[in-house]
Amino acid sequence: MQWDLAQPFTTRFTVTAEAIDHYKHVNNAEYLRYIEEVSWQHSNKLGLTMDDYERLDRALVVIRHEIDYTAPAFEGEELEMATWIVEYDQRFRVARQFQLVRISDQKTLMRCYTRFACVTLTSGKLRRLPLEFNTAYLPAVVTK
Repeated sequence: MQWDLAQPFTTRFTVTAEAIDHYKHVNNAEYLRYIEEVSWQHSNKLGLTMDDYERLDRALVVIRHEIDYTAPAFEGEELEMATWIVEYDQRFRVARQFQLVRISDQKTLMRCYTRFACVTLTSGKLRRLPLEFNTAYLPAVVTK
């Protein structure tokens, strides 16, 4: 697979009928679900689960998505999504990059850059990234 950056974390999806919109291709909102799913899978692999987030009273909330849709996906197609942590300021912000590829022809269908802010789960107020986040995420940062 031709990835935009080295060392991607990847996961595969099969496009289901539920993902298809009235234009007969994957609805744009479905890509956000893929983004969320691969982000959590990557986080879990790095050692941070939702249970850890709850214990630490922290969440990484999306503050900005920049998405480029370059080609449609259709029902039954096999897709592979890659993600990288590309920015980590050790204070409040994290950024991920994503690339979605159709496996059959290796065509890139979507690219996304997402910025997150660290907040408390209980109040939603901005808070510093906890040490446990630094330990898990900082070694995974890939430079562009």
